[in-house]
Amino acid sequence: MLGAAYQRCRVHFLRNVFSLINKEAAEMAAATIRTIFAQPTADAVRTQLDTVAGMLGKQFPKVKAMLLEAKDDLTAFAAFPERHGKKIQSTNPLERINREVKRRTDVVQVFPNDDALLRLVTAVLFELHDEWIAFPRRYLPEGSMSQLYPAELPEQAPALAHTTSTTAG
Repeated sequence: MLGAAYQRCRVHFLRNVFSLINKEAAEMAAATIRTIFAQPTADAVRTQLDTVAGMLGKQFPKVKAMLLEAKDDLTAFAAFPERHGKKIQSTNPLERINREVKRRTDVVQVFPNDDALLRLVTAVLFELHDEWIAFPRRYLPEGSMSQLYPAELPEQAPALAHTTSTTAG
């Protein structure tokens, strides 16, 4: 997607936060951080992150630093239509692909050379791609994609339609 920023998975971010705080405070910190992602607008998301960083920073200065350092990465989803938020705030589709590649490579165990491994991984990715082609489904809703790419960009429309229907797991 043109202009898309790196989006950090909030689940993994919370795991990193948990490594810095004691267990008793973990649920409170997690609930507070989750309020960031529940905001209705991009400005509200960023403002809430600053508020949460300030609140948690009193007790956990390292968490405050983490939040502020990861601000752009954690809030990248807010630049997209709200309907995309649930899909792009996590790395679950990528993790599914990685699990499938790992499962297939574990079966083989020993590869004679790097090219053999590359061929297997490429075959797995082609197979996943073919599944998405054979059973057309959209990872991101077509209506909200049109908000990102208005009709005045006709030369990108065919490529966009193909990539949105075939990406992610």
